[in-house]
Amino acid sequence: MATITAAMVKELRDETQLPMMDCKKALAEAGGDKEKAKQALREKGLKLMAARSDRATEEGRIAIYSGVDKPAGAIIELQVESAPVAGHEDTVALANALAKQLAEGPGAKTPDELWQQPSPDHKGKTLREVKDEIENRIREVFKLARIERVEGPTGGYVHFDGKSGVLLSVQGGDDALAKDISMHVAAMKPSATTKDDLDPAEVEKERGILIEAAKQEGKPENIIEKMVDGRMKNFYAEKVLAEQPFVKDDKQTVGKLAKSGGMELRSFTLWKLGETSQATSA
Repeated sequence: MATITAAMVKELRDETQLPMMDCKKALAEAGGDKEKAKQALREKGLKLMAARSDRATEEGRIAIYSGVDKPAGAIIELQVESAPVAGHEDTVALANALAKQLAEGPGAKTPDELWQQPSPDHKGKTLREVKDEIENRIREVFKLARIERVEGPTGGYVHFDGKSGVLLSVQGGDDALAKDISMHVAAMKPSATTKDDLDPAEVEKERGILIEAAKQEGKPENIIEKMVDGRMKNFYAEKVLAEQPFVKDDKQTVGKLAKSGGMELRSFTLWKLGETSQATSA
């Protein structure tokens, strides 16, 4: 039987970040062969995590990859079991790598398809292999809940806790302006990018309500239309990104801010961790 030294155990521990006793046992069973021991530890970890796959993943983080000088942007939601793991540096790095690969790679229609692609941060490994290694060390389930890629220049913002994020599709401008507007989206939660993006039925319903209210107020027919047009501005200022007063300077609308910076607002995606629905305006 091969002699398992403390140095051999430490080397395997350093490479796998797994408990010392697990490493020692794996080396003993592998007759001192480090690669066989590593493979055995991976297989053991996969089996363990498969048995835990139905665990609730109510924590996690949103990650984005964006740039007004880049051909595409992406947003992803990575779920885990606990808040400490959601903020772990390995989880943050994995989430960012998923968003980067989704944007810079060939794209993916499903989370499973993205997992199979190469990791941009770990040469020779797929994103799934990186995820499996982290799961094996941390012993929590990781789930890629949703993904979205947006073609063309983008900006974005992720809240400091990683629980909400915005991916903004733009043309022109710079990253700083795109981030400022993305932060506005996260704070004010508009329903549409421009007036034209609103559901016409919703607009007509609101107009009808305002017309009826004006009639109930006894306003003359000849001024009701002008009154309603004025009151519709408030409706648009609440619902439409371009019409909302900018949160950092309410003397100008987001649309005017974007225009002054040479930027055209095209669409946005606003996600909050764990929500099954998402705010997307295109």
